[in-house]
Amino acid sequence: MTINTTALRAAAYRGRLRWWSELPLIAVVYTLYSGARLLVRGAVSDAVSHGADILHDEQLVHLDPERWFNRLFANHAFLGVPADFAYASLHYVVTPATLVWLWRRHPVHYRRARTWLTISTLIGLVGFTVLPTAPPRLLTGGHGFIDTMALYSSFGWWGSDASAPRGMGHLTNQYAAMPSLHVGWSLWCGILLFRYGRHWPVRTLGVIYPVATTLIVLGTANHYLMDAAVGILVMGLGFALAGPALRAVDVLSVRLGRAGKAELASPASTAGAVR
Repeated sequence: MTINTTALRAAAYRGRLRWWSELPLIAVVYTLYSGARLLVRGAVSDAVSHGADILHDEQLVHLDPERWFNRLFANHAFLGVPADFAYASLHYVVTPATLVWLWRRHPVHYRRARTWLTISTLIGLVGFTVLPTAPPRLLTGGHGFIDTMALYSSFGWWGSDASAPRGMGHLTNQYAAMPSLHVGWSLWCGILLFRYGRHWPVRTLGVIYPVATTLIVLGTANHYLMDAAVGILVMGLGFALAGPALRAVDVLSVRLGRAGKAELASPASTAGAVR
């Protein structure tokens, strides 16, 4: 019976990862994502102004497909309703599912991927607080966008306040459009599924998911094209910083480990043990 060397390495690496330390870390990231969006609730006028500026800049360079996709989704329920369900739920399902998949099937790559996701999310949260931005559906002044979440609210669990569950709209901030972490997280999932998937359906999903997510956030009028582009940029920054961050953590762990061993081996510790 032949034992695969890669499988042995993966099992050994997984043994150094503990679910009881990983799970709280992921929970903290999700909590920060949801909670930090509440920090800018009072800056409505600034958020609307920032959103209008983004749309104006896109129109200047003729890169403003949001309105066309929004009309398409608003006029055809068979597109709009599934898109609203996807916008309200998939990033909370596919992202952790991808993490679990990496943990089980590709544990050697899990730690870097988790760090990449964490850093990118934290960068995105800085964007939410520094640049509050109204999504297209909340722009004033007759820009012509239709809030599909409100239009099709009778089909889902959400009410008229974005993707918040019915009656809980006051617990969310709708002015955190920049950057689009929906797009950023979907790109993270797509890259990992395409790179490490062993079967063509998984790799195909890796291509389709981020593309579909980008079309969904535009069609539901929840994000601008620029939001999506900055979401991709944020993921790029997170990827670039993940390696140095992990190396810094490893160096610190080694130093702390040595300091602990030195303390245990010190004469004072030995004397105390003898007594």
